[in-house]
Amino acid sequence: MTLTAYGVFDVKILPAGTAEGAVDHLGTLALDKHYHGDLDAAAKGHMLTAVSASVKGSAAYVAVERVDGTLHGRKGAFSLVHRGIMSGNSRELHVSIVPDSGEGGLQGIAGTLQIVIDADGTHRYELDYTLPSSP
Repeated sequence: MTLTAYGVFDVKILPAGTAEGAVDHLGTLALDKHYHGDLDAAAKGHMLTAVSASVKGSAAYVAVERVDGTLHGRKGAFSLVHRGIMSGNSRELHVSIVPDSGEGGLQGIAGTLQIVIDADGTHRYELDYTLPSSP
């Protein structure tokens, strides 16, 4: 049975330094997130980005994050993997739970996360997931 968790999250995105030989338009960033709502958790992660030099708003990113907290009353942790491509007004974003990354009460979790950014900048999530029946 698929369950759905809803809520909002806050995110701080910070430069994570530059590597020797770094290329213009590529970035390495650190993520510091806090989820509120059905998922009450903190997360840390890393993001790699590529930004278009000629078309504003065109970019791509990949990221991984570790989420640690409580989901619908079950305490534990799991990892997410992101892949995003933006071009003009078009956005393609895929966020999935890393297979077999669940621990504690979230062991065996699987699913996907949708992110919506409201016009006022509020970040909302919708997490569709499955878990084994016994906590």
